[in-house]
Amino acid sequence: MVSQPKIATQHEIIYPDSDGKPMAENTIQFRWIMTIYHNLAWLFALQADVFVAGDLLWYPVEGNNKIRQAPDVMVVFGVEKGDRGSYQQWKEKAIAPQVVLEILSPGNRPGELTRKLLFYDRYGVEEYYIYDPENNDLSGCIRSGDRLAMIEEMQNWVSPRLQVRFELSEETLTLYNPQGQPFSSPLEIEQQLQQERSRAKQVTAELEEERSRAEQERLRAEQVTAELEEERSRAEQMTAELEEERRKAKRLEMLLREAGIDGDRL
Repeated sequence: MVSQPKIATQHEIIYPDSDGKPMAENTIQFRWIMTIYHNLAWLFALQADVFVAGDLLWYPVEGNNKIRQAPDVMVVFGVEKGDRGSYQQWKEKAIAPQVVLEILSPGNRPGELTRKLLFYDRYGVEEYYIYDPENNDLSGCIRSGDRLAMIEEMQNWVSPRLQVRFELSEETLTLYNPQGQPFSSPLEIEQQLQQERSRAKQVTAELEEERSRAEQERLRAEQVTAELEEERSRAEQMTAELEEERRKAKRLEMLLREAGIDGDRL
């Protein structure tokens, strides 16, 4: 059966999944967004209640689909992982994204940056980081009280939420995970995942081989036990037969004596 498209009623509000804008304006911006997104997604892969998204529309106010923003990368602590068309905050325990990261492109205008800052300030972002790869410029804000305040020194700054360190050299920005390792490119992450999958397959194969050997040893032990049990049964049978022969010999000796026949001489 073909499902019918959902038709909005007069009072229903639709929250679009797209704002019609591209995720990135050039390859550099796209590469940075993908690198940050994939590394953070991998960093929190084992934490079910940390949601990492890239270029996802965030609607903070129920009933108003005009108030929205699509951070390049956002991290939300306290909500479950999973696919979403948009982040509608009232459906997510009313939790606002705590960390937002933006990668600037030549098309970004000062007015747009100001609007984004005011938006994130008003709707509860705790940490806001902005990197301009073209000019190699890094800035950040952290919530102090009920407002976002500029971070005076970003060099070697460690995000309180992410535990990620920002290191700015003369050439570029490098981010380090909590283990002190620099962020990898998406291709490097994929290669590392392939290696992890290969190692997992190898470990699984080795465990299966060990299990097979253990099963063979068990079967051999059962066979030896069965053979020992058979030998024991034969020994018991022989003992019983010998005992029967001894009883017969004693009976014969007694009969011979009763008949006055010297059994020893016989």
